[in-house]
This record gives sequence, structure tokens and C-alpha cells, in this order.
Amino acid sequence: MLVVSLAIAAVCFAADDPMMGTWKLNEAKSKLAPGAPKNSTVTYEMVGDQIKVTVDGTDAEAKSAHTVWTGKFDGKDYAVTGDAMSDMRSYKKEGKDTLEMTNKKAGKVTVTGTVIVSADGKTRTVTTTWTDAKGAKVTSTGVYDKS
Repeated sequence: MLVVSLAIAAVCFAADDPMMGTWKLNEAKSKLAPGAPKNSTVTYEMVGDQIKVTVDGTDAEAKSAHTVWTGKFDGKDYAVTGDAMSDMRSYKKEGKDTLEMTNKKAGKVTVTGTVIVSADGKTRTVTTTWTDAKGAKVTSTGVYDKS
């Protein structure tokens, strides 16, 4: 009975969470920094009691990139694969429509960001900040449409 209750709760969480689903980059509305990775498609899905985030696009050198993160939106670090800039990532839920994201490589913060889903649930805006090789702060904003 407990297992069934947990499964039902996970399905209800996924159905109620505006982050869930597949998001496509809207380049016309985005303000991507020069040399920033371009995440063309981002998918959030439930896997058991965790969330799996799969990202497909291109890296800073315009080479094909595929990253996967599985964890919870609890602010704790979980492993990420396929990302040259990070090996751990955390997401923390800030209200229903906002996530705070932190990427780390070898324990050092490499990228921070905010993910905000619009009130109508049709778009999400991802603003990321990092320090480039010259020590300059870089900010990039991607706008995504739900597909």
C-alpha cells in the first residue's frame, strides 16, 4: 500500500509541476552569450521518486552535446554526465515556478542559474552566469517553448 501511495504521489507531483515536459529553445527570444552552450531541447521527467533532466544541444565549440542529471529539487548535489563544465548539479525549488541551479566541477561552483516557468506554463526562461577563462562574468539567457 505504501509503495502504491508513493507512486501515486510521484505521478501527481509530475502532473502538477510546470517544469515537467519537453522544452525547445526559442533562439529568436534568447540572448545567448557568445561561446555559450546552446541547449536545443531540455526534457524533465519523473524516474521513480526522482527527476531526470536530459539536455541535447551543442557545447561552446558547437559540437554535439548530451547531458543527463537525475536527482531531486532539494538543493543537494547529484551527478551530471556529459557536461565538460560540471560533474555535479543541484536544483532547489523556489515556489512552484522557479528553480535555482548550481553546477560544480571537482567541488568548485562553475555555473549558477535560475529557471522560471511563465504563469501560463508555455515558456521557461533560463538565466545562467559563469566566469570565463579571462575572469570575466558571463550571463546568458535562453527562452524555451513547451512542446
